[in-house]
Amino acid sequence: MEKAMFQWKNLLALTTVGFLLSSNAWAQFTGPAATGTASTVAQAQAARINSYVTVTGHIVNHLRENYYTFRDNTGDMRIEIEQPVWKNRQVGPDTLVRLQAEVDVGLGGNRYLWVESLQIVK
Repeated sequence: MEKAMFQWKNLLALTTVGFLLSSNAWAQFTGPAATGTASTVAQAQAARINSYVTVTGHIVNHLRENYYTFRDNTGDMRIEIEQPVWKNRQVGPDTLVRLQAEVDVGLGGNRYLWVESLQIVK
């Protein structure tokens, strides 16, 4: 009986250690790649919802709250940029930026880009 209890405790300890070691593998990053597919506004408008894109162009105006208009040489698209993404940087309509964003759709069915990263292009 004592030997069976010892084996049971060993099995439980090994299972626990195995679970803890394998839990790191479960913690793999599942968000967007560091760079989405290089795209234009026209391509982003046609992209699959929840796909990730990287667009380069200009933020041309502020619509309301966290919403802005982004423009490249293929057209305009509404974007959402939350405060932390700005990182206290000054960006004007003449500033060339690269945005990494997720293609999303609003309640009205219009596509927009939810910006996860903003880089000023020199």
